[in-house]
Amino acid sequence: MTETRTAPRREWMIAAGLILLALVPSIAGGVRLGEIASGPPPTPENARFLQAPLPVALHVVGALVFALVGAFQFLPELRRRHLAWHRFAGRYLVVPAGVVVAVSGLWMTASYDLPPVDGAALAISRYLVGLAMLVFLVLAVTSVARRDIAAHRAWMIRAYALAMGAGTQVLTAGPSMLVFGEPDGMRRLIEMDAGWLINIVVAEWVIARGRTSTRRRRRPAEAPV
Repeated sequence: MTETRTAPRREWMIAAGLILLALVPSIAGGVRLGEIASGPPPTPENARFLQAPLPVALHVVGALVFALVGAFQFLPELRRRHLAWHRFAGRYLVVPAGVVVAVSGLWMTASYDLPPVDGAALAISRYLVGLAMLVFLVLAVTSVARRDIAAHRAWMIRAYALAMGAGTQVLTAGPSMLVFGEPDGMRRLIEMDAGWLINIVVAEWVIARGRTSTRRRRRPAEAPV
């Protein structure tokens, strides 16, 4: 009885943590959209968004849907109880939103005049992350089409981890910004890449832990002595 009550509570805590991780970049994105809608005078910081608002608008809205709806897709108990909703949300909300996030991120990297501190190395990282996210989403869809649920879950976790890099980057870049001020190009690259790498490591740990749990459940009971 205790296990039945504890597991859902633990799952909701996981969802709350993921939503909290997405909160700061989501708020920043909302502020950016509000700024664009208000039609402010161009500055070096916002000129690229005012000249071409579509990719950033798509990115912010797509990331919000992907982060918030996606957070509940990984809760086993909720998925078991509402499988139809899980399938509907994945097919029509999470995967499309993830594609929008990846494509709009690549679009902004290719078309925007980024600040000098965002050098060529960081642009390469952004291209790699965007392309990897697209590949992971495609593999997730093809896996579920083959009814390989374990592979589907693993690829979706990897895609979600990359998308949530913006939240982790608040933690990898924020404290040093407060202590040392504006970064140079190398520090900016390290801080941004650290956010993605931390999420990748955590994602692989979660995937490996899930595989171990599955093997334990499938292991036949030992014969009584």
